[in-house]
Amino acid sequence: MKGLIGRKVAMTRIYKDGKAIPVTVVKAGPCFVTQKKTKETDGYDAIQVGYEEIAERKLTKPLLGHLKKAEVKPLRILKEFRVENVDEYQLGQEINVSIFEENEKIDIIGTSKGRGYAGAMKRWNFGGGEVSHGSKFHRALASTGQHTYPARVLKGKKMHGHYGNKRTTVLNSQVVHIDAENNLIAVKGGVPGARGGLIIIREAVKK
Repeated sequence: MKGLIGRKVAMTRIYKDGKAIPVTVVKAGPCFVTQKKTKETDGYDAIQVGYEEIAERKLTKPLLGHLKKAEVKPLRILKEFRVENVDEYQLGQEINVSIFEENEKIDIIGTSKGRGYAGAMKRWNFGGGEVSHGSKFHRALASTGQHTYPARVLKGKKMHGHYGNKRTTVLNSQVVHIDAENNLIAVKGGVPGARGGLIIIREAVKK
């Protein structure tokens, strides 16, 4: 499975074939292979890749030793991607946006924006009650309990609570443009998270 680590830059639009396409720009890579995992040693085939250089003093000695085995610079973020053939990759190998092509379908994984404690209308898009004067029911959740049986609120009930700040995946996004020189990739539509948020790009699993 092809994959990259990057950060969300911003949203803009690209004019292509006479159409204005809304896109999110992601600075993806370059990433470096830091470890190879095989079925014989780990039970599955995968590669570990690192992203974003960082000062040595900000990493632990065990992690620095791990990265020195791959002969790469200190890296802030490490992620794994399952692959079919580990032998196709070498320790220290650079992986960049050139592994993807324009119009290719990809999956985008990120952390959604945290919105704190939110009411049911904002969190679940409930309609709410009458807005007119004297309604006594505007943005409240209304009844949540049951009758004598089961006499409790059922698990999974859509209520007020913590909203956002969760791992979110957008499936089958389309690659609109690739700027290999600047390690930028433009993806059609929105991408989870705020500007500067960590993004994982992988080839689509449900094509």
